[in-house]
Order: sequence, then C-alpha cells, then structure tokens
Amino acid sequence: MFSKGFAQTILSLAVVLYTAYWEGNMSFSQLDMWLTHIRDQHKQPIDLGLERVRQVAADLNLLNPLYAVITVGGTNGKGSTVAGLEASFLAARRYRVGAFTSPYLYRFNELVRMNGVEVGDEDFIQAFSRIERARGKVTLTQFEFNTLAALDIFQRAGIDIAILEVGLGGRLDAVNIIDADVAVTTSIALDHTALLGDTRESIAREKAGIFRSDKPAVCGDFDPPMTLIDYAREINAPLFCQGKQFGFEKTASAWNWWSENTRLDDLPLPRLALQNMSTVLMVIELLQKIVPVRSSALHSALRKAHLPGRIQVIPDEVTRILDVSHNPAAAEFLAAYLRKNPPRGKIRAVFSMLADKDIPQTIHVIQDCIDEWHIAPLQIDRATPLPMLEKYFRESAIHAVYSYDSVKMAYHAAQAVATKGDCIVVFGSFHTVAACNI
Repeated sequence: MFSKGFAQTILSLAVVLYTAYWEGNMSFSQLDMWLTHIRDQHKQPIDLGLERVRQVAADLNLLNPLYAVITVGGTNGKGSTVAGLEASFLAARRYRVGAFTSPYLYRFNELVRMNGVEVGDEDFIQAFSRIERARGKVTLTQFEFNTLAALDIFQRAGIDIAILEVGLGGRLDAVNIIDADVAVTTSIALDHTALLGDTRESIAREKAGIFRSDKPAVCGDFDPPMTLIDYAREINAPLFCQGKQFGFEKTASAWNWWSENTRLDDLPLPRLALQNMSTVLMVIELLQKIVPVRSSALHSALRKAHLPGRIQVIPDEVTRILDVSHNPAAAEFLAAYLRKNPPRGKIRAVFSMLADKDIPQTIHVIQDCIDEWHIAPLQIDRATPLPMLEKYFRESAIHAVYSYDSVKMAYHAAQAVATKGDCIVVFGSFHTVAACNI
C-alpha cells in the first residue's frame, strides 16, 4: 500500500507532466478556436513592448527576413497607403507581395494578404500552432500573435516584399521587431493619447520609432512635428517629407507628382486620398533599385487601388458612404469630402464611437455637414454607453438625434426615413461600419 502522501505526490507529478505536454502540443482544428485561445491568453489586450514578441520571433527565426520590408505607421491613412503600395507592386507582375494590416473590418482573414488574396484558415492555424510551440511560457497579446503569424506565413511563402502596418504608435509596436528598408509615417494627429502622449510632438516621436539608421523614412504629413524630424536626423535616417522633398498637385481630371529626381504628369485620379498616394509614389521611387516598378504599372495601380470603409461610396437612389474615421482628424477629412460632394437631399449619419476616443471634437468637426443623426452603442467592451453618447450631442446643441439599442437598428432606421437623393453616412469606428454589414 502506498502512503497518502506518496499518492498525492504521484498525482501532482502527473498533473505537471500532462500540463507540460499539453502546453507544448496544443493544437486546434478550427481558426475560431485558436482566436478564442489567443484572446484569453494574455492579461492585457494592449501591452506595448518588444521584449516578449522579439524573443518568440527569434526562436522562430523571423527577425532577419530575406524580403524587402516597408513599415507603415501614422495616425490616419495607414490602410490606404498599404493598399496603394500593394497595388503598385502587384501591378509590376513580377513580385510576390505580402501585406499585414489591422484591424479587420468583416473577417479576421483580412489581416494578412498574399498577392492581394486573403490568407486561408489553414495557413493561420499552422502559423498559430508553430507560435504556440515556440513561445513556451511567454504570453503574447492577440496583436503580437497576429504579427508573428503574418511574418511566419510570409517567410514560408518566400515573398519578395512585405508591407507591414503598425497597429498602435510605432516604437513599441510588435511590427517594429523587423527593420524596415523604408519606414513611412502617413500623418500625425491626436489619438490614443493615454498611451502615446497628448501632443502631436510626443505622438510623432513614438511613431518615428520605426525609422532605422541609414534607411530612408517618408513622412506624408504636410506639417511634421520637429520631434520626428529631429529623431530622423539623430539616427541619420534620410527623411523625405510631403511638400518638401516630394509633393503633388491636382488638375481638373488628373494629378501630377514630383520629387527631387522625378516628375510624373497626368496620373489617373485614384479612389484613395491623393495625399496618401503621393506618399506611396515616394516609397516606390526610393525602392527602385531593389524592387523596380515601371510608370505604366503605377498608372494601373492608381486606377485599381481601393480599400473598403475608407470614404467608400455606394451609389444608389440613396447613396451610402462607409468610413471608419475614428478621430477628429479623420472626421475632418470626411467632412471635407461631404462639403465638396453634397447630395441633393439630406445627409443622415449612423454613428457610434469607442469610449476612449475624442467624441466631442469628432462631432464638432463634422456637425455642420450632417442633417440628422442616428446613434447607438457598439456591442463591445470599449463601447461608449448610449447615455454618454446622448450627453455629447446635447452638449453640442444638436437636436436632430435619434437613439437606438444597436448600430444595426440605427442603420435600418436611417434607411427607412431616407428618400431619393439622400445620403446615409456610416462612421465613427471600424466596429460601426462592420455592424451595418453592408
């Protein structure tokens, strides 16, 4: 007979061995199961820092890619810039192109594209399995898992070019474990101030953290803070700024682009913002010796480049515009579009935002464009409660406001009252656009 103490020791040892085996061999057959596991694994959804993710990336041999890397950061315009770069390299018809972007709008698979096509579930499952085995006891956030999965997929596919979109900030973002051949900062505005600082100068310094010594950096902002310029100079990163080293001018039916070495005239007007497409062309020029793209391919790319949810116009008797703008600077850009392209009828907004965003200022910059507001809370943890949304509108002295329990209900209500010539504008968050499921 074994003693009670001895039996308890054997049982404890069995638990330890089983746990070790399970953690080292964890595998799920469905992507949804992996996403649930990843979501629950780290105590904080956002945990900025590179030490943990770099350690796992090193164990997976992901830190020294053989492909060219473009890292894209900035407050607004990142997604459009990634889409423009991706379209340009694909139009060259000679490169295998990977793109990692976030957040997704409708499907998780949108985060990683290979040659313009979303990566399938099985590729993610295999990548997550390899990361799970490599990480050991290191915990990772969902974004860190996603970043490593993208890098793992790209490496195994043998791509030529990777376009990596920063998730938040830059200096401490998981994407920044990889050294970029060209680093891009699209724009600098106030957003995520609790994490990045409450001035453009502090935010710019965080975003400039993706720059590398002796590697070119491109800034698409017309007025970059000195902290960004000073950091580029400090690390000897050649800096190319919009309106200085490169720029553009719009004509009646086309646009022209120039740099210190090149001029391109009569370019086709793209569906995406010219400011961002101008930045794209500067990056393309800087990489001509590594991954050349002919001007004819650029013409094709500019016609084709698009991105769902970025002033996405759906024409009909009642026009619909979907825009993921989620801060004052982005809402101001949307407002400029609405002023330049007014509908014959009323503009009816379907609106909601996350609680950690600057909702009062976002409303302020666009309120003169909107005739009627349909508001509702988002169905996620970071949602702004409906009473708080209503309070912001009262404080803005806006009276044509109608409240609903969900964004989908708000959208259907706006549809029900809209008449021919009206325009329904859905904006305020990726989650707001996604909830309408248009």
